[in-house]
Amino acid sequence: MTRFVALLRGINVGGHRKVPMARLREVLGEAGFADVATYLQSGNAVVTAPDTDPQAVASHIEQAIAAAFGFDVDVLVRSGAELDAVIAANPFAEQAAADPTRVHASFLADQLDPTTLDELEMGRFAPEKVVAGDRVLYLHLPDGIGRSKLAAALTDRRLGTLATARNWRTVEALAGLVAP
Repeated sequence: MTRFVALLRGINVGGHRKVPMARLREVLGEAGFADVATYLQSGNAVVTAPDTDPQAVASHIEQAIAAAFGFDVDVLVRSGAELDAVIAANPFAEQAAADPTRVHASFLADQLDPTTLDELEMGRFAPEKVVAGDRVLYLHLPDGIGRSKLAAALTDRRLGTLATARNWRTVEALAGLVAP
């Protein structure tokens, strides 16, 4: 049995694709996951799974959500060790300590092509910054994500892979929930 963080993408945004967290916990429990917990209303779940393959866990969660709620939701899954590695590699640790709402981790389904960020002409986004890691982008957004031109430019299409972002406070909270 392995603990995983499941990052659901695009739910409970603007009143669309509503997934109440209490119902999500029930659905995941009925799907065979144990020790189910959720964090906030923005699609963060922690589960214990009998399967150790993150892709299989993500697929199982996607199928359970589709069956229960009637719409598809993309899910990215990370183990506790993977989440710990994301935290340890944060190039904006100092900024995150000062204000965790201004630093984000954008989790990626696949490894990013190293040339992708080069094509963005990063100077036009200053003082915003992005650094690529292992299936994650680290974002420092001094004015927040809501008005960020950089965050808006980092679309799935441009990145060539599915992405879903969480602020640093959420990343650290999820690491605490997934820890043994």
